[in-house]
Amino acid sequence: MPILESTYKPPFFFKNGFIATVYSGLFRSVSLKQDRERITLSDGDFLDLDWSYSKEKSKALIILLHGLEGHGQRPYMTGTAKHFNTNGIDAICVNFRGCSGENNLYYRSYHSGFTDDLQAVIQHAISKKGYTKIYLKGISLGANIILKYLGEHSNIPEEVKAGVAVSVPVDLHGSCKELHKLKNKPFHDRFLKDLVTHLKEKQLRFPNELSLNAVKNIKTLIEFDNVYTSKAHGFKDALDYYEKCSSLQFLPNIKIPALIINALNDSFLSPECYPVKEAKQTPDVYLEMPNHGGHAGFIAKNNLYYNEIRALEFCSKFSK
Repeated sequence: MPILESTYKPPFFFKNGFIATVYSGLFRSVSLKQDRERITLSDGDFLDLDWSYSKEKSKALIILLHGLEGHGQRPYMTGTAKHFNTNGIDAICVNFRGCSGENNLYYRSYHSGFTDDLQAVIQHAISKKGYTKIYLKGISLGANIILKYLGEHSNIPEEVKAGVAVSVPVDLHGSCKELHKLKNKPFHDRFLKDLVTHLKEKQLRFPNELSLNAVKNIKTLIEFDNVYTSKAHGFKDALDYYEKCSSLQFLPNIKIPALIINALNDSFLSPECYPVKEAKQTPDVYLEMPNHGGHAGFIAKNNLYYNEIRALEFCSKFSK
């Protein structure tokens, strides 16, 4: 599809990508009542799903996937859920394995290309809950999962109508290299601290899988992916993981409407993360590249974010 012209105009102070990113991650607050449901997966592990509902009974549902080290109560999740609830659509904020406040059962957990759990949630929503219209939205890591899912599967349920991917690192290695640059050191170090803290907990539970010394020697995100993410999930190393799980290669196969919103001042994204060629050559891939927004920082008015407004607009076009 043609590249979409963005109409996003942030408040003056939030034109700075760093400020927009930090404010959205640390200071935004959204009030939303959620009900938690735990589902058992085919391998015996579990997922915690945080549900919120529209006032009227609905057969339409949006499934939301968070980013690295996120969870179902992050404002970028609840903000979207609340906006869709207000407009007659139920929502699930998915907590990836180990992200709901309780450790998952196995050494493995989640990663940027693991689509099996998304597929399980979709099937649960259709077969157990009876939803007939399902929309998907992800932020960052969760967005990569959605695009990969839409492009790698040929048997996507007909109930899945559209997908939205926001601040998505479609080239994982490129994004990783950006995160290791000096400009992103505060973000890199925050991610790494949280990841290593959780990995130490895993090491205590699975000492035969990983030594404490190996964990202590992790100094960068790529080292984390070399030591844990790749090995725990069947990849040779971090580069093999990035290569096989980047959604960029799956975009040409997408046959369900998918909107990508990547800000041009997102410091997490490399040039390869703006898939202009793929969007122009793929009828169902829509690419919007606002000048501003940082990483998931599309601040608008009344505590609504531009990407949340656009997600509802886009999904509503494919509601039949």
